[in-house]
Amino acid sequence: RFQLVTRILRFPRSYFRTTSQGELVSMVTSEAEPMGGFMGDMLSQPVFQAGQMLTILTFLFAQSFWFGVASIALIPLQAWIIPKLQRQINVLNKSRIQEIRKLAADIGETAAGVSDIRMNGGMRHRLSLFSNRLGNLFGIRFQIYQKKFFMKFLNNFINQLTPFFFYSVGGYLAIKGEITVGALVAALAAYKDLSSPWKELLTYYNQTQDMALRWEVVIERFAPNTLVRDALFDGEPDTVTSLNGDIELKRVTVSDEDGHSVLEDISLIIPKGARVAIKTNSEATALAFADLLTREVIPQRGSVQIAGYEMNDLHQTVIANRIGYASSKPHIFQGTLGENLLMPFNYAPILGEDISVDVSNWQQESARAGNSVDPFESDWVAPQIAGFKSYDEIKDWWFQLVEAMGTDDMMVRRGLRSRLDPDTQQELIAAIVQLRPEIAKRLAIAGVDDIVHAFHPEKFNPVSPLGSNLLYAVPTKMLTQVTLSQEDNFVQMLEDEGIADYLAHMSANLIEGLTETFGTDGTDHPLFRRLNMNEDLYHQLRVIVAKRRLVGQSGLSHEDFALMLTVPFAFSAEQIGPSFTDEFKARIVQIRMKSAAEMVVKLDGLFKPIDPQQYFPVMSVLGNAIFGRISSLAGAREKLIEDTIVNVLTEHGLRRLVAQSLYDVATTQGGENLPAVFRERLAFSRAGIKKPDILILRNALASHDGEARALTRERISELMPDTTQIFIENHFPRPESYDLFVEIVDGRIDGIARQDELQDEDARQDLNRKLRIVAQTNLFAGLDRKQQRLLAFSAQWYKVKSGQVIFSAGEEADASYLCVKGSSGLYWPKNEGERHLVSEILPGRLI
Repeated sequence: RFQLVTRILRFPRSYFRTTSQGELVSMVTSEAEPMGGFMGDMLSQPVFQAGQMLTILTFLFAQSFWFGVASIALIPLQAWIIPKLQRQINVLNKSRIQEIRKLAADIGETAAGVSDIRMNGGMRHRLSLFSNRLGNLFGIRFQIYQKKFFMKFLNNFINQLTPFFFYSVGGYLAIKGEITVGALVAALAAYKDLSSPWKELLTYYNQTQDMALRWEVVIERFAPNTLVRDALFDGEPDTVTSLNGDIELKRVTVSDEDGHSVLEDISLIIPKGARVAIKTNSEATALAFADLLTREVIPQRGSVQIAGYEMNDLHQTVIANRIGYASSKPHIFQGTLGENLLMPFNYAPILGEDISVDVSNWQQESARAGNSVDPFESDWVAPQIAGFKSYDEIKDWWFQLVEAMGTDDMMVRRGLRSRLDPDTQQELIAAIVQLRPEIAKRLAIAGVDDIVHAFHPEKFNPVSPLGSNLLYAVPTKMLTQVTLSQEDNFVQMLEDEGIADYLAHMSANLIEGLTETFGTDGTDHPLFRRLNMNEDLYHQLRVIVAKRRLVGQSGLSHEDFALMLTVPFAFSAEQIGPSFTDEFKARIVQIRMKSAAEMVVKLDGLFKPIDPQQYFPVMSVLGNAIFGRISSLAGAREKLIEDTIVNVLTEHGLRRLVAQSLYDVATTQGGENLPAVFRERLAFSRAGIKKPDILILRNALASHDGEARALTRERISELMPDTTQIFIENHFPRPESYDLFVEIVDGRIDGIARQDELQDEDARQDLNRKLRIVAQTNLFAGLDRKQQRLLAFSAQWYKVKSGQVIFSAGEEADASYLCVKGSSGLYWPKNEGERHLVSEILPGRLI
């Protein structure tokens, strides 16, 4: 499995266009699984069973030569017929495996596009597809079981046939006195033991055939002919190679999976440190050019040299360290923003001299298994890869890249909404706590202190939940209502203070109000998602409140009553509204002044007392900075609060530290929880953070406007003046601002096909000519290569004589006409045969 996963990491990008993730998952997991079980019996099983069988046969032949012959008489028949049946089963098993792969691919595709299937009414058709797949699988499995059980029946029948002859013929001979009964009984007992090892050997043979088939079907999918040599991935490069030099392409041709040229006969020299604009007229060409410079594709002809080194001879580590690449559609991995950003520095684990016994034992075991000996739970960040001395220098450089993109202000403001890790952000935490008085003063000057409710030990905070007001404390971790209700002293504490019944009544009113508003199926409404309540919990509380109405409060179980009491702890007084009376607020403050410290102790560390000298990790940076909460009625004035805090942080040089708090932001698979523009910026930062010798940007920062992108490029040139920067796009408004401008049309720098190709009447050349013409047409240029090829395949040449009418209004439509050469006119008919020229149709126009 480790070898298969290693292979996946070496596959060229083009391979994944024809192989789905579902197929790869199926092969690495389920198809490889039985091989591990077989390895244990591979040697021991045949040796043990064959040895046991030979021992028994030796005894039978010693007892009587004819007994020995009789016992092995039908073995040749079994040895002939069983493999024939097994070969038929193997063919069916291969079909079954391929069908399972297709099913896995369909499941993966369905999971990825489930919303589109639902919204476009494709569920019934999709289910029909799965029914068809499962039906095919059932049919194949049914045939396999029929043959398998027939083989089992035949095997058992032959095994029982020999004892039948022993009893019938041997019994007759014993009656005649030609053999003794004792000899017959001994032979029968020995033969009975003979059948077991023979049966095991047949089973072993079937297993070997099955494993051979599995090996074959897996290996054939993991051995594409375009793989880079293993030596360029394994180990470490002999020397630390710099790629700071000219890039030279010599008559390079790159073809797609169908064998059509995407780049053709490209010869180009890109000077060291140049800013280069590569303009292409198709996405396929742009992708191929970028892949060529990152060795994601191997050219069919020609060569690529960088700084005098052949691209095909460079170790992958050198390419990864010295070439940066970003596109508009990057892949973000599940984890955190920081883990994705620092991936270029995860070259090797940093291990100390003293390795623990557990790690050492694990490394030995992993090495014996043929796996990696690198401990995953280690420090992997190696700043020296990019010439940095420390982790902090990496962060400083990242913030310079962020400033170059002009997104530093956005990052800082987003960082204000994040939560800090006390173990890694101690400097920022100390600074925020120290700045609280100054921030409060500035907020008052800005006139927004009326919507900022700071914590005060003698005042009720209308924006804080009931728990924080009652205890004058904040949770020590993200606390759910279920967790709070399961705390042993929770209900007793509220009953001791005499507020349990009032809170239960408030909870019931609140849940009934939510039920009237959202009902049973309105929980997907954006307003509900803004509430601090889980959907399942909401339905559970609805049931509890309905039960309370029927059987009374005393009829509720302790668990249900406790859960209902947590509702006010999830909402603030502003959210609850009139139910939270001024009298009850005053009572809460009174209880707090008397019993807060004691109640915090009773809740066994779930809450931490509010202290102006303490930082609260459960709250955002913004909440900690204002030492309180912002009113939900702030509206547009909330931005003024944010502006004030950002100004204070800027004056004290804390912008970078606040932005760096985003390192701990969680990322889902593919970065689906991040906006597209944020993913683009992350990809750009990941490409530039390692200070590469070559920076390739293919439609990077596509969601930014042209002016912002141009400004970013100027700033990047200032930050990395020695880096060769290659921009690949389909439009450059100011090509003269680059050191080198190259236009690739239809895969060629000059955009002109060879004359002999244009005149060649061979079918394939004819298709290529049509394809080039379709790709040059404005209407079709944006289509992907496959769609363009379909149009070219269906197109036909239509030669028109001078003066011939191509079509007239009202006729039945038969085709769309693309003018390739010459010109024609679009006329408006007038009376008496006259006509008026409306428009002239020139080459490249579609009618």
